[in-house]
Amino acid sequence: ERDDAEGSEGEGSTISRLEPARARPVWGWHRRRPSGEDAHMKVTSTHGVEVVVHELTPDPGAGAPVLMMSHATGFHGRCFAPMAELLADRFWCWAPDYRGHGATTAPSGRELIWEDYGDDATAVAEALSALGGGRCVIGVGHSMGGACLLMVAHRRPGLVAGAVLFEPIVFPTNGATNPSDNPLVAGARRRRRHFDTLEEAEANYAAKRPMSAFTPAALHAYVTGGFIPAPSGGFELACDPEHEARTFETGGTHRTWAVLEEIAMPAWVVAGRLDAAQPSRLAADIASRLEAGHYVQIDELDHFGPMTHPEVIADLVRDMASQVGLDPS
Repeated sequence: ERDDAEGSEGEGSTISRLEPARARPVWGWHRRRPSGEDAHMKVTSTHGVEVVVHELTPDPGAGAPVLMMSHATGFHGRCFAPMAELLADRFWCWAPDYRGHGATTAPSGRELIWEDYGDDATAVAEALSALGGGRCVIGVGHSMGGACLLMVAHRRPGLVAGAVLFEPIVFPTNGATNPSDNPLVAGARRRRRHFDTLEEAEANYAAKRPMSAFTPAALHAYVTGGFIPAPSGGFELACDPEHEARTFETGGTHRTWAVLEEIAMPAWVVAGRLDAAQPSRLAADIASRLEAGHYVQIDELDHFGPMTHPEVIADLVRDMASQVGLDPS
């Protein structure tokens, strides 16, 4: 995930299926405005959360698969807009904002657990399946978003027909949290949360790593969907730095690693250049544990590959869909 703080971002055991508290997917349309601004629906998840799901591209028709684009910690669904544009001719692209991210509010007073993100992802996948009228739903997930798609695949086999997972956050399970002095955790808590204008925010991120390596369109999409008007004026991060920090702290507590061998969904698990300090180090092991896992490693990419090279990930989505028989073209 991000690292942009100001002043200073074995064998799996078999366990019972991880069932979420059931949420009835309910949606309401917010139509695309003439200016081309955001079109979205809201899907009911658990704990009263209304997940905002952005329609990134129009339905191309002809039975095109529905593509669920699942974001990383501290990001939001609209970050995928540049990649979605590359896929608009073949896929109906939708992207949720998970609780506490983008336009989706986190429930007040509830302790953060990753399984709740799985609840959001499952509710969204169910809603997209219904919206598509029986068409296939496939996924592309970045970091935390990849873990969310694996949770869906375990809880609801067959709901997502295939996915590209870029460096998913799935660790050998020990239930431990990351200490508060972990660089990601500490960096999130130091993150600058307020800017006078969105232009100032975009210029700030464009001047330093890692966001300086994003494509201009990806950086603009991050800023556009990643800030909300501040009560005192200006703009503040939509994902509160403490919420982001707690997500990093608890990234090793969900039990997805232990059930990887029970997941039948075809999945291309993608790593950038291998780094012992990055999630790329586990991607091959994740792929090998999945029933239908396929490992891809690309040295030119780092953990932010979907934002720095959206065309590369878009090509992988097309290839995955074609090889599992889900691309109508």
